[in-house]
Amino acid sequence: MSDTASLDDSSLDDSPNIDAPAIDAPTTDPVPAPFEVKFASRVDRLPPYMFGRINNSLYQKRRAGDDVIDLGMGNPSDPPDPIVIQKLHDASSDPGNHGYSKSNGIANLRREVAGKYYRKYGVRLDPDSEIISCLGSKEGFSHMCLALMGPGDTAMIPSPYFPVHMYGVILASGNVVALDVADPDKFLRNVAYTCENMMPAPKVLIVNYPHNPSSAVIEPDFFVEVVRLAKKYGFMVIHDFAYADVAFDGYVPPSFLAAAGAKDVGVEFTTMSKGYNMAGWRVGFCAGNADMVRGLGTIKGYYDYGMFQAIQIAAIVALRETEANVEKQSEIYQGRRDVLVNGLRRLGWKVEPPKAGMFVWAEVPEPWRSAMSTMDFAMKLLEEGNVAVSPGSGFGAAGEGFLRMSLVENEHRLRQAVRQISKCWG
Repeated sequence: MSDTASLDDSSLDDSPNIDAPAIDAPTTDPVPAPFEVKFASRVDRLPPYMFGRINNSLYQKRRAGDDVIDLGMGNPSDPPDPIVIQKLHDASSDPGNHGYSKSNGIANLRREVAGKYYRKYGVRLDPDSEIISCLGSKEGFSHMCLALMGPGDTAMIPSPYFPVHMYGVILASGNVVALDVADPDKFLRNVAYTCENMMPAPKVLIVNYPHNPSSAVIEPDFFVEVVRLAKKYGFMVIHDFAYADVAFDGYVPPSFLAAAGAKDVGVEFTTMSKGYNMAGWRVGFCAGNADMVRGLGTIKGYYDYGMFQAIQIAAIVALRETEANVEKQSEIYQGRRDVLVNGLRRLGWKVEPPKAGMFVWAEVPEPWRSAMSTMDFAMKLLEEGNVAVSPGSGFGAAGEGFLRMSLVENEHRLRQAVRQISKCWG
């Protein structure tokens, strides 16, 4: 007899045991644990929004009917050229422009960008491989960080910093080393020192001239040295050139790509938000190193379908036909700059007139600088003077003691802002 035949037949029976005692069903459900949403560590690394307190107070004041002069955000208040708006209207009326658009931008727009680079900077770019359109330069920059960085990678950034330069890296799970931007030569020395003494060496250098928030500027030889250091130490370069079109007193902000060898090591982001007054349109570009551009395109291919095609067509008209207006817009900002700087100086503030950009970076005067934080002083101006500004601490520890004031209001409103600030002296 086989071994299986010798087994007890009951061991092969799958039927339930009807003689087992019954189990009573619970009369109540167990108390569930509170449902918890767990964010990714990259989100947990973000600090509380620094300007939330000011924005909330600004909102409450305006709801109460107060006339608050907002110098906090660099949000252009002037409209685009009427021919650009008309072109948007016409292109929007074409049913063929309402489908999905290529994420890298339509060919004619990229060719127009290449044309501007050649006319203004003498830089030759291949519109097919070295230029890509973005939903504003901020989106492009953030997605470039995703393309280049990951856990363990480090980026060197200017300090004080525009928030996305810090947190775009953090959201890509990278690390940051912030370097003082005030002195260009010192900044470059610190780049070299960091590369020689940090292991693993930094992977990316982020530069931003004209600088936001401090309005620091550089000359073309700065980028020549950046390229040399990049090739020596093997880091990639991202230049945020958001204020390329807003400059004063004859100063012309240099393009990183105009430096010999720049396309070997990096890219440059530009935008139509400032000089063209198209901030809400979200039109930006990344140009330069073809491999980096392709990496950005890969990320964008998974994340978006590109901007509305009618906007791209209107942007072509803006680039092609409104350059004279861009120069006039700089003259408007220069007039506003002079009104604000001269007004603050009459109040005893130490303020240097910026050579470029949309902001005045003003040192908080004594005795307030020693008596309170920059955030508290900004709240004082808002609560007592109905003037909203950006506290320098919102741009990192290096910004403490300064305020950033935008030039988006007209000259009359800026004079009024100075009068209202003067009332806070008490």
